[in-house]
Amino acid sequence: MSFYKFPNDFWWGSASSAAQSEGASLAEGKAPTIWDHWFEQQPWRFFDGVGPADTSTFYQNYKSDIQLMKQLGHNSFRTSISWARLIPDGVGAVNPKAVEFYTNMIQELKNAGIEPFICLFHFDMPLVMQEKGGWENREVVDAYVEYTKTCFDLFGKDVRYWFTFNEPIVPVEQGYLYDAHYPNVVDFKRAVQVAYHTMLAHAKAVSAYHHSHEHGQIGIVLNLTPSYPRSSHPSDEKAARMADLLFNRSFLDPAVLGQYPQELVQLMADYNVAPKTEPGDSELLRLGKVDMLGVNYYQPRRVKARLNAINPDGPMLPEWFFEPYEMPVRKMNRYRGWEIYEKGVYDILLNLKENYGNIPCYISENGMGVEDEQRFIVNGQVQDDYRIEFIRNHLIWVNKAMTEGANCRGYHLWTFIDCWSWANAYKNRYGFVALDLKTQQRTIKKSGNWIAQVARDNGFDSGDN
Repeated sequence: MSFYKFPNDFWWGSASSAAQSEGASLAEGKAPTIWDHWFEQQPWRFFDGVGPADTSTFYQNYKSDIQLMKQLGHNSFRTSISWARLIPDGVGAVNPKAVEFYTNMIQELKNAGIEPFICLFHFDMPLVMQEKGGWENREVVDAYVEYTKTCFDLFGKDVRYWFTFNEPIVPVEQGYLYDAHYPNVVDFKRAVQVAYHTMLAHAKAVSAYHHSHEHGQIGIVLNLTPSYPRSSHPSDEKAARMADLLFNRSFLDPAVLGQYPQELVQLMADYNVAPKTEPGDSELLRLGKVDMLGVNYYQPRRVKARLNAINPDGPMLPEWFFEPYEMPVRKMNRYRGWEIYEKGVYDILLNLKENYGNIPCYISENGMGVEDEQRFIVNGQVQDDYRIEFIRNHLIWVNKAMTEGANCRGYHLWTFIDCWSWANAYKNRYGFVALDLKTQQRTIKKSGNWIAQVARDNGFDSGDN
């Protein structure tokens, strides 16, 4: 039996977000986000009709929740600040109730020996900003940067690790390509503009932090999904390269290298979907390189060359350049419909080592959502051995990458307590801690006890559960 040892200063913890955990979605001065608005307009698009007001009540219960984190061996925890709670009008006056909450929450984490990792935007655009055009409007970029400066001023003395965005490609994909998130647009050119302005906002926020006299680090959290070709045939390998270009490098390269891949720039020009730019943008991006990187990893992307011609009269989509491929005998999380491929996290970390200067990074999300977990309750506790196996197998590959020189600093599971998950609401549960939605009672799952032991030992045996 092998023992997988991690450094003594390795970050053990979990991740969540304001919109998915706080609740109190329109309370104590908070203004609506696009999620509050969309749920009001189309509640049937949310699983079981559960909206953003019905989350895991972190706003009220953060003190006891943080004590649970400490019990689970956390030395770090990532969550986000709600722009709509802190600055209800998007610009201007700060909400004192929000300042009080975030100040107290951050201090509570530090008092418990848990390092706060604070993300500044996690999908929750204030409605007032979306009504101005959201990330299509450069005015919103500037408003976001002012919001981030306010956060640095208010909380910078206690927060050492900041992240500008979580998974910035998701609002692009789901909101502007596939009609899965508000504003439910299907338009490739507008999607490109949203992506571009998001990275400008990121770069300007990074520069603002670097000039704010704080002594911490700032990064971005990207969901990196490695693209694997069906075969070594050049057409399949090109398909995989295009998928990687569109879904990974479109954010990874400007964030870490300070510039877009030339192949991507040319592709956008060839299809007449290049974003509007302004003089000086390239310098902004160059100055906005991150200090560290959060890596969210859930599944691989397997692709092949297109077998059929595209419909040029239909909307342009990334799938113009590849087709999905289902590898035979793949391991699946059937509840989420995602392939489980643990080696993918190793491939990501080695790619960062070899092609991105071995930037300091950590696994900022990884997790397994399962439906109807109450089926696995024995003596009052969810016996989620499947989650323990999932985490262990990914950590084995993280450990292997680290032994080969990858600069990985930690591992955060999604998530701490079962939380609300956008349009999926509570369909799938991800937490170390089970949540009873009716009573809000928290109960540590078997995986929570397991990770507490792993954190204490800074490692685990290969067969330990």
